[in-house]
This record gives sequence, C-alpha cells and structure tokens, in this order.
Amino acid sequence: MTPELSGAPHIPVLLEEVVAALQPRPGMTIVDATFGAGGYSIALLEAGARVYAFDRDPHAIAEGAVYEADYGGRLSLHPQRFSMMYHELRRMGVPKVDAVVMDIGVSSMQLDQGDRGFAFMRDGPLDMRMSQAGESAADFLNTADEAAIADVLYRYGDERQSRRVARAIVAARPLATTGELARVVRRALGYKPHDKKDPATRTFQAVRIHVNDELGELEAGLAAAEALLVPGGVLAVVSFHSLEDRIVKQFLKAASGAGRAVSRHLPGEIPGAPPTFAQVSKAIRPSEAEIARNPRARSSTLRHAVRTGAPARSLAA
Repeated sequence: MTPELSGAPHIPVLLEEVVAALQPRPGMTIVDATFGAGGYSIALLEAGARVYAFDRDPHAIAEGAVYEADYGGRLSLHPQRFSMMYHELRRMGVPKVDAVVMDIGVSSMQLDQGDRGFAFMRDGPLDMRMSQAGESAADFLNTADEAAIADVLYRYGDERQSRRVARAIVAARPLATTGELARVVRRALGYKPHDKKDPATRTFQAVRIHVNDELGELEAGLAAAEALLVPGGVLAVVSFHSLEDRIVKQFLKAASGAGRAVSRHLPGEIPGAPPTFAQVSKAIRPSEAEIARNPRARSSTLRHAVRTGAPARSLAA
C-alpha cells in the first residue's frame, strides 16, 4: 500500500535502506517518530511490526487515521512532538521498543500545501508551523529585532548576508505572505531569474527551523530514542541538511565512544560512560535511481546504529 494523502503521492526517502537497517518482522515494536504521510509506517506494518507513530502536525494525524483500522490495531497515532515519545510510551505501559526511525525536517506534504506557508513556490500565509500552534513565521519576522532575525538567518540558513536580509525584512514590515518574504529577500540579494538557486531558500529554511525549534527537537528526540531502545534495538535517522546530519553524527559519535581516548598513564582519571550505541553506520546516500524517481531525495542522508545494554546517558527530555 503506497501512502497517498491529500490527493498527492508521497515517496518515502531511502525506504529500502531504512527497512534493511530496522529488519522489521512480526512481534517487533517500532516507533515511527515522524509519521508524515505514513511511508515508513506502512512498510513496517506490512512486515508485521507493531508501530507507534508520532507527528506534531494535526493534519498528518487526521489523514493517517484511515490506516489505523487497516492493520488490526498494530498502528497507533500520537499527535505529539517526537521528543515526547519516551514519556508517552511509558504512560501507555510500553517501557521499551525494538527500533526507532526518524525522518527529520519538513515533509513533502507540508511543502506542497501552499496554505501552510513552508515554501515560496505557492504563495500563501507566512506560517511555517508544523504543529499549527504557537508563534508563526509572520509573528517572528514582524516583531523580532533586526539582530535577532540576522542571527537566525546566519545560524540556521548559512546566509552570509544575513544582516542585509534582516535589514530589508524589517524595512518591509509587516509581512503577511510567503510571496512577500521571497520578494524582499530576492531584492536584497540581487536575484536573477536564471540563477541556479533562489536565494530565498536559505531564509525560508532558517525561519522554519527557528519557528519549529527543529534542532532542539532533534537533540531531545535522539535522547528519547536512546532511553526507549532495548539492547540490540536499532536507531535510524534520515536527515536533509548539514545542520541536522551534524547533530546526528555527533550524537552517535559520543554515544558510541568514538574518538574518546582515556590514558592508562593518568592515575585517578575517570573513564567515560560505557557506549550506548555500537555498529554505527557510515553516511548512506540515495542512489542515482532513487534521485531520478524522487528528486527530493537528493540531499538525504541515513545513519543508523545498534543500542547496547549500557544505561541511557540521561533521561529523555
């Protein structure tokens, strides 16, 4: 069964590689931390696994409800941030799971829905909220001072001319639509229609990450997964840009003890905590064939690792 919500087909990225890493089978309990259109969940359910799926987007949860009856109670949907999976599952009497998969960032469905304000290909309200609650992109851009906006653009969008863009945004306020924001950024940076990449892309990425606290959510979600996984359980994370991938890579490096050196010649030196993950994969990229089928897969990276029996390094957030 191929997920097809809102009339638009959704193609899960690196699906074969994720399934190969998790090896789902009957009797396994798996968390799909980012349900989206259900691509990973459906593949795991078809293999016989029990799936607890999380998504903070109420639209994704509402449309995914159609699948709950299809799999005999083996799918449950949770309208929450995935950083809450540890506490939510313990509340339900599920202290441990066999695998966790995360597909980080904005979903194809969200990008394709102009009224959600995630992209500038379709003009819509300047929103960008995954949960459809809290501070919107318009709220932030219309009230924050110039320095705060510049900091977000530089930190989360790698926008080298962040001050110039922030100055232009403040001068153009109030902004209400994605089209307005895109035009402001293009004017500030001297965009030409034949340029390979629209310069507004960096600003939209940065504001979206800020509004949704995506990197903080990722860090908390990784800690939650560490606390939930049984010994031998698998964590698989698909990311789409370097900021996300760096967090995942550093988390697994620290968790596996890679690069940690403890000298035998220093009396009293306290050894580090035992590694909580092993068998850390290298970065796995999509094949040219997958990119041809699904161009949005081009920037994706999968990393996976196996949970050891060591205690979690900290309680999940």
